[in-house]
Amino acid sequence: MTDPVLALSDARLTLAGNAGPVEILKGISLSIHKGETVGLIGPSGSGKSSLLMLMGGLERATGGKVLALGQDLTAMNEDALARFRRGNMGVVFQSFHLIPTMTALENVALPLELAGATDAFDRAQAELTSVGLGKRMHHYPSQMSGGEQQRVALARAAVPRPAILLADEPTGNLDGVNGQAIMDLLFGLRDRHGATLVLVTHAPELASRCDRVIRLADGLLAPEALAKAAE
Repeated sequence: MTDPVLALSDARLTLAGNAGPVEILKGISLSIHKGETVGLIGPSGSGKSSLLMLMGGLERATGGKVLALGQDLTAMNEDALARFRRGNMGVVFQSFHLIPTMTALENVALPLELAGATDAFDRAQAELTSVGLGKRMHHYPSQMSGGEQQRVALARAAVPRPAILLADEPTGNLDGVNGQAIMDLLFGLRDRHGATLVLVTHAPELASRCDRVIRLADGLLAPEALAKAAE
């Protein structure tokens, strides 16, 4: 088997709280391989989103090690992490995090512009067309529905052709129809670009489409997840 795309070894996350340190993740070890689609599930507060943030270098592990594409994220400073994410990762949040003063086209082109791509707007236009927004690319976020804004966020995450696509409750703010459409688009992006997809979800229908489901409870992998991680 090839080296894992993501590998966590006893990864821990402790954050400061009003009453003292709070252990969010208590020692997570798992590997995710190229092309896999993995769903992270569990009750609220179990550490799902925190685990996803560690995988993306958006939170820094306070113990253990997190490797992405063979690179040690725990050893990188903030600038190095930002450069690594820009070239290798796409992240989609439940809240769309679009820049309100930019059009859909400008939002999607931004990561390419930051990377110095000379064809940023051509590629952004093609990506927006692929998610069904060919006629909305010059609209601002405030002029778009929630489902349309999430499509823009998906296009922005996918346009650099990332090796790793991370999604945190991507359908959480959407109704059933829009949620289903975003699910289809998310898996379509994975198939089209060959990305490894890791997503946090409470939606059983989304989890059921994943190759593997990992359950967290109280900052730890549930026993069935531990068994699969050891395979």
